Amino acid sequence: MTLHVTNTLTGETEPFESQDPEHVLLYYCGLTVSDPPHLGHARSWVHVDVMHRWLEFIGYDVRHVENFTDVNEKIVARVGEDDLGEDEADVAETYIGRTLADMRSLNLLRAEVYPRVSEHVPEIIDLVETLIEKGYAYESNGSVYFDVTSFEDYGTLSNQDIDEIESQGDPDERSEKRHPADFALWKAGGVDADAVAEHRHEGVDHGGDPPAGQTWDSPWGEGRPGWHIECSAMSMTHLDETLDIHVGGRDLVFPHHENEIAQSEAATGERFANYWLHCELFQMDDEKMSSSLGNFVTVDEAVDRWGTNVLRTFLTAGSYNSTQLYSDETIAEAEERWDQLERAHEAAAEAVDSPDARTKVEDEQLRAAVETARDEFRMAMNDDFNTREAQSALLSIASAANRHLEAYEPAVGGSESESESGSGSEKADENKGYDYRGLRRAVDALEELGGVLGLSFTGDTTGSAALAGDVVDLVLAVRERERDGGNYERADDLRDELEALGIEVQDTDEGPTYRLPSGE
Repeated sequence: MTLHVTNTLTGETEPFESQDPEHVLLYYCGLTVSDPPHLGHARSWVHVDVMHRWLEFIGYDVRHVENFTDVNEKIVARVGEDDLGEDEADVAETYIGRTLADMRSLNLLRAEVYPRVSEHVPEIIDLVETLIEKGYAYESNGSVYFDVTSFEDYGTLSNQDIDEIESQGDPDERSEKRHPADFALWKAGGVDADAVAEHRHEGVDHGGDPPAGQTWDSPWGEGRPGWHIECSAMSMTHLDETLDIHVGGRDLVFPHHENEIAQSEAATGERFANYWLHCELFQMDDEKMSSSLGNFVTVDEAVDRWGTNVLRTFLTAGSYNSTQLYSDETIAEAEERWDQLERAHEAAAEAVDSPDARTKVEDEQLRAAVETARDEFRMAMNDDFNTREAQSALLSIASAANRHLEAYEPAVGGSESESESGSGSEKADENKGYDYRGLRRAVDALEELGGVLGLSFTGDTTGSAALAGDVVDLVLAVRERERDGGNYERADDLRDELEALGIEVQDTDEGPTYRLPSGE
């Protein structure tokens, strides 16, 4: 079965076909780093990660790019708060560090690159200049706006009529724009003080002048990039003018993604993305989970409480484009499902590695169940990344393995040749011992297909390994500071402690390097 995806642009479920038969260009609208990541973010991250894993599973080389929005009034509003930093860049850096740690703890595959807005202002300015030159944008009082009336297909993604679209941007922009729906590509001056005040946390009073955000020189004067132009510039810089898949939250369809299409296609004359996939919202008490509403559970809290495997089981219990409810009951259900999978895998692995696993014992029902589940898993994932049904296929493997272990008794006493020699006792001994090949297929299927959902039955995950590396980097940084301060004995102690854990440290002219123990 060919992979089919639901394309927001057409409203249809379509067969997926990449531009290059061997490669997929995947872009995900990343986080505005103004608050700790919460489970709403984790849900989208995990589903994009599953898309990445499945595309690789079926043979594609995936070029996955995910941005950080580190220029935003919400970030400026956090300046000086809770020791986050004394300017916009510091706050963004703090939250980017926390976000990357949370991504690793969730066992996410790394993106090819995580571009930041602040690093791509030259590309943004170039793109804005191109739009002005082509007649799609205009300058007004040092700001630059996209003329939505100049782009014939504006409103196609969100199915809106241009004359019915409400004004975009803050009230001060309205007098500068030719059409109410025109949107800012470049904003003159610094961040608006009222916008900063609006996003301050309640009860936090920093006194004095409001913090100012970063600004950059441009052909139109000093200012800041508009929100929508950022993703176009970053995605086209690191991928191409046309993406295979663009993923984001359902709440970004308008205006963000609609505006991305308009400005990108106006600049290049090419289709910006062939497939638009949108993750539905995460519900908590009948509202979407969000930082602005304050009704969220942070990723680090959730990982500490339930662990990565339970969280990923919970988050993949519903497909990416279905609304999911967070509650104690839904989390408890995920704990039960993961426990069922883990116990079945553990019991099957123990049996297959025991002397009771036999060469000539055959359980056709077990073998058929594993193959059927593999087919069902593949069909589910090719059906618009249907993780709910894929998870059900895993559970059916667990059930089949458990049935086998219950029906086939351990082979106690006697040799394999005696129990399988065709003597009169053959019928009595036919259920003595386990089907080695059948159980091995079950164990392999759980590990392989579970890996597509980012589940780990071995205890080793991408996240934990990466986190171990991060911890070693931190210890080595402390060691270097001790050496620089002349505390060589303490520095040697730190190295000895790392090596006692099996971590080999090598000092080079470029600084220390290390090797984690095998398997890490």
